[in-house]
Amino acid sequence: MKKIVKRCLIGFVIVIVFSVTLCGSFVAINYLKFQKIPLNVDSITNPSLAVEIYDFENRPIKEENQFNGDFVSLENLNEHTKQAFISVEDKDFFKHNGINKKRIVKAMINNIKSGRLKEGASTISQQLVKNTHLSNEKTFERKLKEIALTRKLEKAFSKNDILESYLNIIYFGNNCYGIESAANYYFNKSAKDLNLNESCTLAGMIKSASRYSPINHYENAIKRRNLVLSEMEKDGKISVEEKINTQNQPIVLDINKKSHNRLNSYSQASLDEASKILNMPTKKIALNGYKIHTYQNKEKQSILTDILSKNKLDNIDNAGIVIDSKTNGVVAFSGNSKFKILDAKRQPASCLKPILVYAPALNEGVISPSTQILDEKIQIGDYSPTNVNKNYSGYVSVTDAVKDSINIPAIKVLSYIGIDTGKHYAEKLGINFDKSDDSYALALGGMSYGVNLKELTSAYTVFPNKGEYAPSSFIQYITDKNNKLVYIHKNSPQMVFREDSSYLMTNILQETAKNGTARKLSEIKHTEIASKTGTVGKKNQKGNTDAYNISYTPEEVIGIWYGDLSNTPFSVAGGNQPTQVAKEYISSQSYQKNTFDIPSSVTTVDIDAIEKEQNHRLVLASPYAPERYVEKCLFSRFNTPSEVSQNFLEKPAIEAICEVENNQIVLEVNAQKHINYKIFKDNVPYQTIKDRQGNTKIRINFAENDSLIKILAQYGENNDLTSEKTFKMTKTSNKKTTSKEKWYI
Repeated sequence: MKKIVKRCLIGFVIVIVFSVTLCGSFVAINYLKFQKIPLNVDSITNPSLAVEIYDFENRPIKEENQFNGDFVSLENLNEHTKQAFISVEDKDFFKHNGINKKRIVKAMINNIKSGRLKEGASTISQQLVKNTHLSNEKTFERKLKEIALTRKLEKAFSKNDILESYLNIIYFGNNCYGIESAANYYFNKSAKDLNLNESCTLAGMIKSASRYSPINHYENAIKRRNLVLSEMEKDGKISVEEKINTQNQPIVLDINKKSHNRLNSYSQASLDEASKILNMPTKKIALNGYKIHTYQNKEKQSILTDILSKNKLDNIDNAGIVIDSKTNGVVAFSGNSKFKILDAKRQPASCLKPILVYAPALNEGVISPSTQILDEKIQIGDYSPTNVNKNYSGYVSVTDAVKDSINIPAIKVLSYIGIDTGKHYAEKLGINFDKSDDSYALALGGMSYGVNLKELTSAYTVFPNKGEYAPSSFIQYITDKNNKLVYIHKNSPQMVFREDSSYLMTNILQETAKNGTARKLSEIKHTEIASKTGTVGKKNQKGNTDAYNISYTPEEVIGIWYGDLSNTPFSVAGGNQPTQVAKEYISSQSYQKNTFDIPSSVTTVDIDAIEKEQNHRLVLASPYAPERYVEKCLFSRFNTPSEVSQNFLEKPAIEAICEVENNQIVLEVNAQKHINYKIFKDNVPYQTIKDRQGNTKIRINFAENDSLIKILAQYGENNDLTSEKTFKMTKTSNKKTTSKEKWYI
């Protein structure tokens, strides 16, 4: 038994030694290979770089695309500013030779425990190399490259030079590269004037500029700043009193308004998209000399920017985006805000209804534009949704429910198709949901995190594109410094809705633009427009937090948003300023194609208007139905009614009584609105009852001893289906008379 155990232990040791030797050899060979990679000295020392960005016609976009333009030397920074970064990022910066072996071993142990590359143990030197030479991927190969280049960096530069370059290159969010740019943006001052509180706030952001942003995540920023202060106190860089005093201070921001437009410019959005495509920070895009060719239309961009600026409201942000339906390229984008609007996920409100509820239900054959839905107070478990004004309209058509943005019908239709089905369609349109997004509040746009303006507007491109969807893009293609193509946007649409479903949704949204919540657009006559508004309000609080208009013509989709990241309520609604901006933009454009194509799979069907009004059912009209009781409705050929109405197939029924009172003949007819009643006295036309519902009394002078009263009922003037009822009256008749009734065709 002991021999077996001994042999097993020896075998295990041999396997371990072999594995370690193999891994060591792999690391050594690759490390030697990566040592041949040259250090790009210019990328370390160049404080100012720009990216070349071009519009659709290859004209340079003349927006500010500068990075690290504001350089600050190390000697001009306060000591507490430098020490804040060293204490939280690399305590042994001045002791090691670029690699902190203790931190690497500790990180490896933690990575093994977690089963993934969670920690990198990067020193300031390594971070500088990563930000100027390498991608952001977490792989052993990249780490070996980083170590090899870091060794070269330490030999080529002094510690102060490395720290200076690091502080002028690192990213602080909101397009801020370098501490001078960050100090100017967040605190409206130079980096040399940063106090201890501000220095620690910026140092705390390095780990994750978005997560620890004092604008978007204030509480996270406070906790991270306090951690930096604690580390500085441990390192003996500040006193306990300084730590405690500063930890009790708020972070007071003074956002530099001059940078707002740059932050939400077309070029900045293009750079952000390029960063994702190339998997590298914007700084590295500039360092590598990449050139970005976009879909921007200079004239449309200028018009949109001017309209948004003209309609800017005090203390309310706004933004607009225009997407070409054919290419799915973003031809214009502009925003006015102190934060990146396209980074913000906001509640889409009723703008989610067409893509999550109604278009899916049309595609599933559950509804048509004329389907009747009862708008009433409902309760679904603990969920008690209401309409905006808490008024209920009874039965309404799908078109009216969308046109007037009524909530209850949207929730009911979502219940018809199921939440999962609605989400499945919306996800195909680029809308992402959280796992907790599984309630009927989704029908009203109630999401955990929401969507950004580009995602929401892109989703609507499915309708003018006849049911096909492809994500929109700012970028046409990207070339390197040698003009070699490295990326091209491939517009590869996928079918989401049938063509008929898309057109029917468009037809409904055209009504919204003509007579609904977006009726401001009805004044535009040179092109057809479909539109949807959305407004996000807060319960038990007056005012709204977001307002949208998403409109489209046969050629373009326009998305307009008004809101405030702090969710401070304001009085704007989707049908107001957002629709006004959309109206002004569309009015300024001329389009080659100005009507939506009606597919052959959409048909017009004659529906019995009486059955629809009285019983809220859509059935085919009888061939004998008068024109005024026939309603022409649009349907998909895959979802047309087959049942024929029984109205107008039989003789019109006549309910009437006739008697004599005080020398007058009193005729009482229980009239039906859809029947015409011709009254004859002694075969002479006396009166016609038309468009009446309910009991109608007619008094006829009765001078004679005898008289014949005849009622002729028919559905219309030219309708052959007729019935007749007669009453023979005498002056002694004081009781209801009997009659002889006949009918014929």
